[in-house]
Amino acid sequence: MHLLVPFASALSEAGRHTIRDLFLPNLERLLGRLQPGERHGSDEYSLTPPHEASLAAARGWQGGAGALPFAAHAAHADGIEVLDLAWGQLTPVHWHVGRDEILLTDPESLQLEEAESRALLEAVRELFESEGFALAWGAPLRWYAAHESFADLPTAALDRVVGRNVDRWLPAGREARLLRRLQNEVQMLLYAHPINEAREARGALPVNSFWLSGCGRWQESLAEPIQVDERLRAPLLGEDWAAWAEAWRALDAVPLAALAAAAEHGEPVTLTLAGERFAQRFENAGGSWWARLRRRYSHPSAAEVLEAL
Repeated sequence: MHLLVPFASALSEAGRHTIRDLFLPNLERLLGRLQPGERHGSDEYSLTPPHEASLAAARGWQGGAGALPFAAHAAHADGIEVLDLAWGQLTPVHWHVGRDEILLTDPESLQLEEAESRALLEAVRELFESEGFALAWGAPLRWYAAHESFADLPTAALDRVVGRNVDRWLPAGREARLLRRLQNEVQMLLYAHPINEAREARGALPVNSFWLSGCGRWQESLAEPIQVDERLRAPLLGEDWAAWAEAWRALDAVPLAALAAAAEHGEPVTLTLAGERFAQRFENAGGSWWARLRRRYSHPSAAEVLEAL
């Protein structure tokens, strides 16, 4: 049993304050039973967030930061035949243009309907296909493109960019020039598209750009089953600290309680907690009975573990 918890920590002062006020008895129980294992990540500016780096490592994928084949695997899961092509995920998004910066709004807040998503993809299809890209629709917020330039193009994960200035995170280098031109053309095409006019008329945000991520070719995955619990994502990205704390309490009350009970019964258990900088893996503690007992009462607190991520 392996549970991966993304967005388990925060770097802002408000987030740190929330962490220190959390009461997570089942996480404390688990930390007393488990010992630290692999640690993934570097800093909050890496193209690949720690939870994705940890997931890729558990699956046995090869690739540097921003060059892990999440798009190919998501496309396969959506029923698309990926073959040996280099895939990237195109997420339809809203860029909020301010005076000094352009912020990427969380795509989930668009509540994009399937018919809208399909129509918008068809609207931009010719732009991409005229440049040799193959396009496929997977879900309202998951479009896919295949192109040889995606074979080794590092891109920032969507979770790195939500709520932030896109300029820092846009792909760079020779391979990205065509992409930047396409992005400009897509933005002009979508500006007055009837779908967006209808969305704005009902008070919804328009889809005015896309975000490319997860580029690379399909790689075989190791068989380790991993459960990813995403409930902390939306409140953290939205900086809703009351909701984030409530989501943490719900996570502690059920999934972490079940994991702690399994560990106490001697079952193999793995927990990975991922923040903005690091993902820390915890596994069943080995060693003597005395060493396990000592670890149970001398381990770092949950707050200390979370603040270190």
